[in-house]
Amino acid sequence: MGWLISLLVLSLLIFFHELGHFLAAKLMGVHVKVFSIGFGKKIASFQWGKTEWRIAMIPLGGYVQMKGQEDLDPSARSQDDDSYNVKRPWQRIFILLAGPFANFLLAFVLFWFIALGGPQVLSPVIGQVVKDSPAQLAGLQTDDIITQINGIPIETWDEMAENISQSEGSIDFLIERSGYLQHFTITPQMREARNDFNETVQRRMIGIGAAGVSKELEVKNSLTYAWDKTLWASGLIFGGVQRLVSGAVPAKELGGVISIVKITADASDQGWMPVLFFAALISVNLGVLNLLPIPALDGGHIVFNLYEMLFRRAPTEAMLIRLTIGGWAILIGLMFLGIYNDVTRLIG
Repeated sequence: MGWLISLLVLSLLIFFHELGHFLAAKLMGVHVKVFSIGFGKKIASFQWGKTEWRIAMIPLGGYVQMKGQEDLDPSARSQDDDSYNVKRPWQRIFILLAGPFANFLLAFVLFWFIALGGPQVLSPVIGQVVKDSPAQLAGLQTDDIITQINGIPIETWDEMAENISQSEGSIDFLIERSGYLQHFTITPQMREARNDFNETVQRRMIGIGAAGVSKELEVKNSLTYAWDKTLWASGLIFGGVQRLVSGAVPAKELGGVISIVKITADASDQGWMPVLFFAALISVNLGVLNLLPIPALDGGHIVFNLYEMLFRRAPTEAMLIRLTIGGWAILIGLMFLGIYNDVTRLIG
């Protein structure tokens, strides 16, 4: 059952990505010939309007086939008014960006649904106060509640940590202690910490630990929670891609569709909240990866159109064909590397 749920989740995320392209194409007056979930031989289809909607055998992606745009034949052209290639470059870029944007929007909505479910968040209640730290020297104590930082209301421990990290100079803390409010001025120190990639970084800190007091996220903060989580997930994926390219993260850490399906299936055993959370992460992942400047991806096509906008001419057909073939080779290579790593991990 978990594997079925994971495939449904992946298909839904692909559907929303392609729906973004589809709606943007219709808005720009481009005829969409085929809307497909999956690749390869079609197993089911129906005609709605002027578009053929189909489900294909290989559920590893999807596509919308627009009139005048052929990934397998970049030299194909149509001069009809409803053709993709007769549209202005900015219109094509709008259509291309709409797919990744749909994924980011879907992630935001999923995080919002999670927030409405009242997830547990860590309260800004102080537990440990590190000896000789700025917090101890200023007089902070265990069980103090941080209510404001520089006049900004603080609801969660993460908000408090982020405000301290992003601050400059001394900070004004409003502390609730035994029912009374007191102001404390503290100057953070640069200390070593671990980021989301388990790297050692320097961060402004005052030397306190959480008391471990949790509370349910209030509905009024649900949109802020969704926005913050979408930004966090985007930074996580962008950072991961950057570290893979630079070699900071070894290629053996790259995962493929098997890992996605397995982790989603495992998450489904824990309830719907983990499934929604992981689905939001995958949605952001799809959005980010499709923006990479690789021919055959949305990002590659965006680069082609930016080239046309800057130099007032489209890339040559020979260049398009070579770059597109190279792009497909990169994608297929990455896909097989991900699957190889997945199988290796499963066997291990």
